[in-house]
Amino acid sequence: MTRLLVASRNAKKLAELRRVLDAAGVSGLELVSLADVPEYPEAPETGATFEENALAKARDGFAATGLPCVADDSGLSVDALNGMPGVLSARWAGVRGARRDKDEANFRLLLAQLADVPADRRGAAFVSACALVSAAGETVVRGEWPGIIAPGPRGSGGFGYDPVFVPVGSDRSAAELSPAEKDAASHRGRALAALVPALGALNRVC
Repeated sequence: MTRLLVASRNAKKLAELRRVLDAAGVSGLELVSLADVPEYPEAPETGATFEENALAKARDGFAATGLPCVADDSGLSVDALNGMPGVLSARWAGVRGARRDKDEANFRLLLAQLADVPADRRGAAFVSACALVSAAGETVVRGEWPGIIAPGPRGSGGFGYDPVFVPVGSDRSAAELSPAEKDAASHRGRALAALVPALGALNRVC
C-alpha cells in the first residue's frame, strides 16, 4: 500500500479523490491529509495561475514528507469580471474564520458584484489544476466546468461557490447535485480523472 498525501485538510476533497480512484479501478493507495502528517511550513499561494499554485503545494508536501503528494488549486472564473475571482476565489471577500462563513461571504460578494449583469452575460467556469509530485517526477493537469452564475444561492451540498453556480445543461446548482453527479462533471473531477494514469503508476515506482 502506497501512502499518497493530499495537500488539503478538506475531508470532502479526500472523499472526492477516493471516489474518482475507485471508479477508475485504482487500488493500493492510502490517502492521507495534512492533518495526518507532521505540520510543515506551507508557502503562500502567490502564483498567477492555478497550475503554479497547485504545483507549489505539491512540491512542498513531497519535500516535507517524502510522500507522493497531490495538490489542487481551484477557483471560479467569471466572464463579466474578466476572469476574476480566479486564483483569489477562496479569499475574495477577505473574510477569516470558519469555512462556511468565508464561503458565504465570498458568494454573497460575487452576487452583489453581478447584481446588474443580465442573465446572458453571467457566464462562468469552475477551474481546477491538479499537480502530482513524486519520485517519478511532476504531472500537472487542468479541468474546467462551464456554467452561469445564478441570481441567488440554491442547495445545501458542496462548498465554495457551488450554491450560485449552475452548470451548462443543468437546471440545478452545483450544490443541488449528488456527489456522483458532481464527480462526473465537475472541474476537479475532470482534472482528477486526467491525473488517474499518473496516480495509478505510483505503486510501480514508490
